[in-house]
Amino acid sequence: MWREPKPQYNRFIKLHWALLKRHISESISDARVKMTRNENSKSKRLKTTVKQEDISPTSYHSFSDAAEVILLRSHLLNWYDKEKRELPWRTLAMTEEDLNIRTYAVWVSEIMLQQTQVATVINYYNKWIKRWPTVQDLAAATLEEVNQMWAGLGYYSRGKRLHEGAQKVVSELKGQMPHTVENLMKQLPGVGRYTAAAIGSIALGQVTGAVDGNVIRVLCRLRAIGADSTSPAVTEALWNIVNLLVEPSRPGDFNQAMMELGARVCTPKAPLCSQCPIKSHCHSYQKFNHTQEQNTKKLVGKTRKRSPSVPDIEECVGSGACLLCPSEPWENELGVMNFPRKPVKKPPRVERTLTCLVIRRGGDGQDQYLLTQRPNKGLLAGLWQFPSLLEVESSDIEQKRALLCNEICRILGTGFPENHVHFVGEVVHIFSHIHQTYVVYSVHLNDQSCENLSENAQWLSRSALMEAAVSTGVKKILKLYDSVNSNKHPTTNETKKKKTNDLKNNVISRGKNSAAKNDSKQLSLMSFFKNTKK
Repeated sequence: MWREPKPQYNRFIKLHWALLKRHISESISDARVKMTRNENSKSKRLKTTVKQEDISPTSYHSFSDAAEVILLRSHLLNWYDKEKRELPWRTLAMTEEDLNIRTYAVWVSEIMLQQTQVATVINYYNKWIKRWPTVQDLAAATLEEVNQMWAGLGYYSRGKRLHEGAQKVVSELKGQMPHTVENLMKQLPGVGRYTAAAIGSIALGQVTGAVDGNVIRVLCRLRAIGADSTSPAVTEALWNIVNLLVEPSRPGDFNQAMMELGARVCTPKAPLCSQCPIKSHCHSYQKFNHTQEQNTKKLVGKTRKRSPSVPDIEECVGSGACLLCPSEPWENELGVMNFPRKPVKKPPRVERTLTCLVIRRGGDGQDQYLLTQRPNKGLLAGLWQFPSLLEVESSDIEQKRALLCNEICRILGTGFPENHVHFVGEVVHIFSHIHQTYVVYSVHLNDQSCENLSENAQWLSRSALMEAAVSTGVKKILKLYDSVNSNKHPTTNETKKKKTNDLKNNVISRGKNSAAKNDSKQLSLMSFFKNTKK
């Protein structure tokens, strides 16, 4: 027979049941949290996997056959041994036994070659190494001397970074250049992934590939990589490929051979495919040849029907989803120049700068020019220029002239009449990101006592100016002034020639005038005898 539990037992059962319910709810909550965490970690792993797969090239865009890699290395290096140019930094890298000097010399060459053609660099490099053959010599130089040596080479921050790097090597690294690719990137200012790899492979013999602009072009054509060559996926794919291809026993020569091939054979325009030593490995060349053959067959009516499922040539199996395949169709007219594809560059910024040649007569009778030094940071850092300021678009001609005069007066510490400033002309100078127009004026000062100059200003003679650390733009401005001035004032030779011509004309005119005065025809010899008889 059932009996109702006592009240104290009811309270106990209720308490126990409440605790049980709480425990169950907490367990369910913990399980949900764990499940959520697992799902999040799983999704993160999935995302990471997807990213890695995205940058991993398919077999079509890489080299899966070890035998083909060995053959490509052999073909390329044999060509390089026969056709390579004898360049001073290559000779020094091969002959210099001192590892520190060799690393320093290759470092200098790689910095100079950034954005600058080989033919331009050779002369600058020889002068530089002759003056500063070791990193200690460069560290002891002044920035003014470095800028002076660099003048005309462009991208002047490169010289400054070389100088800063040399001082760091001497002061912090006990004069020893970094001896690994990783340390080159960490310890030298201005040294990135490519520069460190180039120095490491050429000077130190480290087994690493190097990807510069020339190598990007060669690899994109070799493996038909048509996506944006600056995208992360393409960049990583190219580094993976070149690190796979590099010859372990000759890494420096291999990297230089790739660069040489891109500079002389696999050029941006009109590539010399017939002379390419690795054209048999090139997907772009094979596709171009195949297209040419098909077009020829169509013209002569010898086309054969093929099954649409059988491709004419090897293609990427992931086409459409592959991040390395081109997004635009193949253009027969371009041939191998379909690759690489680059993004459209932004148009350069347009600037107009007012500048003035302030000229005075020096104590030696020679003209002297006023120059000011640019800030140590930014465009043309630390170089000397004529007094200048950016043109204000809203100002009229007179206002611009007044602003320029005020700037000159500030530098000189004295004033002069604005009507002494004369317009000379305009000079266009193109930087990589700036379309610069210099609006040039000139003023001649009679007072030789203008010595109370502002800071970072000086008077220089013509010869000293040409040897100073000035940009190519300054020399263009000076050339314009000379051409305009020579038209106004002919040279001594021209003056002499004009005087000689005038003298000849005067003699001829006098002869004509005297003949006109006689007012008769020329008398014969017999007429004189007749007059004598009479």
